[in-house]
Amino acid sequence: MNALVALCHFCELHGPRTLFCTEALHPPSPTPSQAGAPIPGDRESDREGEGLTMRANSSATQRGDMCEGCRSLPASHPGFVSVDSETGIRFLSHQHPRQPQLFSVVRQACVRSLSCEVCPGREGPIFFGDEQHGFVFSHTFFIKDSLARGFQRWYSIVMVAMDRIYLINSWPFLLRHLRLTIQSLQSTALKVFDSEQCVCPQRAVRMNSVFSPAVFPHQRSGNAARSLPSLTQHTNLWASLHSSFSWLLKACGSRLTEKLLEGAPTEDTLVLIERQTEQEEEMSCWEGAEGGGSRPQCHQSESELYRDFLFDEGKAEGYPGPKFRSLRHLRQVLGTTDFRQLAWHVLMGNQVILRGADPGLIHSAFTMLKALLPVGCVRSVTYSAQYEEAYRCNFLGLSPDVPIPTHVSSSEFSVLVDVVSLERGSLYSAACGEDILSLYQFNISSTNSQPTDKGPTLLNKMEVALSNENLSVDVVSHCLLCLKEEWMNKVKVLFKFSKVDGRGREDTQKVLALLGATGPGEEDNVRLLKFWMTGLSKTYKSHLMTAVRGGERPLSQ
Repeated sequence: MNALVALCHFCELHGPRTLFCTEALHPPSPTPSQAGAPIPGDRESDREGEGLTMRANSSATQRGDMCEGCRSLPASHPGFVSVDSETGIRFLSHQHPRQPQLFSVVRQACVRSLSCEVCPGREGPIFFGDEQHGFVFSHTFFIKDSLARGFQRWYSIVMVAMDRIYLINSWPFLLRHLRLTIQSLQSTALKVFDSEQCVCPQRAVRMNSVFSPAVFPHQRSGNAARSLPSLTQHTNLWASLHSSFSWLLKACGSRLTEKLLEGAPTEDTLVLIERQTEQEEEMSCWEGAEGGGSRPQCHQSESELYRDFLFDEGKAEGYPGPKFRSLRHLRQVLGTTDFRQLAWHVLMGNQVILRGADPGLIHSAFTMLKALLPVGCVRSVTYSAQYEEAYRCNFLGLSPDVPIPTHVSSSEFSVLVDVVSLERGSLYSAACGEDILSLYQFNISSTNSQPTDKGPTLLNKMEVALSNENLSVDVVSHCLLCLKEEWMNKVKVLFKFSKVDGRGREDTQKVLALLGATGPGEEDNVRLLKFWMTGLSKTYKSHLMTAVRGGERPLSQ
């Protein structure tokens, strides 16, 4: 990550000062013309970098003498260096950045974080910056000091980066981990403060002392010269902060990755990203309420998100026994007629209930059936000991002894598949290569009287692909993905036309004809499109409504 982390301090004598800073040096990509030339990052450039730091330190020293509270490492100190063996990135820590340009940027961030850019209460996170001087995530905090004015000193940790979007997206991650570092410093300093107060209570000493204008500057000068290691009694504090800041830069840089996409992201991708963001926010809220430690976050690529959605992070692999391997395999086991009936209910949004004693088999069946729907239309309870209502889930797995409520069994908006174990079969024989049909019998029941052989059109095309034995499983999977995207585009058009623009029934019928949703199976097509509207992402709906309002604003004016 192209960012820099710095610890800043508000000195009572010299004002805001940078105490410690960690930056990442990326390995260069050499070209043939540069093969014999010294590259940045070798020993010579390290010496040059140290010279820049020395010059920055000397220039700062010329502006005013530095007290112990303003100094972390002396100019002669080589600093701390850590190397990431995987990427070759080096993390360098010293009191000031290596480059003069960064020195002024960090200096400005330091001054602003400890003066004007503070949150209410002067303790907490805040974001500020601009394109010219970079964007800053700042977290201010107090450290207890028995000799300081008000018995506390003011510090801040800032992260400076030029990428505003990246820094904002990293806000929850940075806040959680910086708070751990800050809480560690505060708790250690509090113990030192309590021990010093027990030996010599400063409050009583100050109240009994005589105030004199001539003595006051000398008192401030003596109290201001306490360094952070002396406040925490941590001899290796700077090495510890180097380790913490280096890890933060590495982890923050690897948690989010840029990926070149051809075209706009799919609706499934947007929904999965929204769900992952909601889970992270809920986790942050729980951790904030409980005050406990944090879990490392894992931001995944589009393919990883979709794979984890389908397979629920590999939960089916934990169950013994047979499993469905693909939609084609499921169709072969159930038979053409029963599979079409089951797939019809899935596409229409009806509740699909699988009841049996093998949770692994039920889980694998749901994994295959999920591929028929957009991600936003899937609500599943994989295996439960009690019935869950249809508004909570449209995929429900039940143990064999769970009764089905009367209002559900008599409803045409649900289908029940009883997975009955045959006596001659066993899970052990399945592991030895027995077929699922030799172990289980599948009984499908539904009160729906509507014929399922006409439509919807999407199901007819899916069956053509599944029945073509010349197509491999992977090809069929990509074919189903393309068909879903085709119909999701039709859903977007219908949503914009009917929900956003508010067109009438006659105009909507013309749009359906234009989309190819009329003719045989028209009723099923319309029902499918309306159900799939519920799977549109919040991002798309928000963007659409914003665009519509933006287009209406000039008309009202």
